[in-house]
Amino acid sequence: MSILSGKKVLLAISAGIAAYKTANLVRLFIKSGAEVKVIMTPASKDFITPLTLSTLSKNPVSSTFYDKEDENELWNNHVELGLWADMMLVAPATANTLSKMANGTCDNLVLASYLSAKCPVYFAPAMDLDMYQHPSTKNSLEKLQSFGNVLIPATSGELASGLVGEGRMAEPEDIVSFIEKDILSKLPLRGKKVLITAGPTYEAIDPVRFIGNHSTGKMGFEIAKSAANLGSEVILIAGPTSQQVQHSFINRINVTTALEMYEAVQREYAHVDIAILSAAVADYKPKNVAIQKIKKAANSLEIQLEPTKDILASLGTAKKKQFLVGFALETNNEIENAKDKLQRKNLDMIVLNSLQDKGAGFAKNTNKVTIIDADLNETPFELKSKSDVANDIINHILNKINA
Repeated sequence: MSILSGKKVLLAISAGIAAYKTANLVRLFIKSGAEVKVIMTPASKDFITPLTLSTLSKNPVSSTFYDKEDENELWNNHVELGLWADMMLVAPATANTLSKMANGTCDNLVLASYLSAKCPVYFAPAMDLDMYQHPSTKNSLEKLQSFGNVLIPATSGELASGLVGEGRMAEPEDIVSFIEKDILSKLPLRGKKVLITAGPTYEAIDPVRFIGNHSTGKMGFEIAKSAANLGSEVILIAGPTSQQVQHSFINRINVTTALEMYEAVQREYAHVDIAILSAAVADYKPKNVAIQKIKKAANSLEIQLEPTKDILASLGTAKKKQFLVGFALETNNEIENAKDKLQRKNLDMIVLNSLQDKGAGFAKNTNKVTIIDADLNETPFELKSKSDVANDIINHILNKINA
């Protein structure tokens, strides 16, 4: 899955012959999982039609602040467009549009949206070679980059004038690739490897029955997605769960028992930078597993249990460079029990949630947590979606490892 998946892209088209390439550009963004809205300078419609771009983006295309021929037409709010976008791309960016962007000239919807944008802005110049080399154009390019905008350099090739040289807009595939690489290079977990456990474990009684718990794995999966979205390579070791995840940065390893999870974690732990153990691992397992289904033969059944291997404690003992995070689900004396677990198991951080809190715990879409660090500082959070809780956890880890 592309890093652009779920991103909101505002594509601004100015009046250059390279505008014909934007149909393919929109298609590539959509294929990457992005949502695309297109705005155009009025003159750019001479090179490609709004209907084409609207059909491909599945969103209306705007080129003016309002339709003068429709008295009921709503104002196209450039401020809303600028705030909506996760990123803005001006392509093609003609010499005229570049100059206006650099100098704050605001005479059309594209320029007004650019000046209102709070997101990263990329621009892909397109013009004839003499125009591209002109000192005024070079000044515009330098000025825009000094504002924090990102230049997607023009390439050399055959130009509309028939000349051959620099000034050709980068190809759509290269523009998308450039943006993906630029985003990845700036992600705070880029180059980090994160191990996450999620879900329950099942401990067999016989071929039919098992000892388990109510964990769905949703919290762990949300943490995995949050870490991957920030650029990390994620190893997700998941117990039995119906949760699904599709992300190119997540490698999922399925296990069933506590022993299988223990062995999978031990294989990976030495190679990771951060380990977050959110799985609800069984503390005990049947000492003897029946080969055949146990028949109902009496009013009671005794099953002798023995402890499973303590995954979290083993990692705390083996810890070297890793930042180790555990979870504590408590029903009483929550803070005291969580702090005790944090210290006993040599953790860097523990995430506490309580079954006493409404909306928290297993099989829910929300959670309410308190994060406790190695210095026993407590940071409580309000009830939130598990996606937002995952972001809070990852951001807390980032603050600690970057401190």
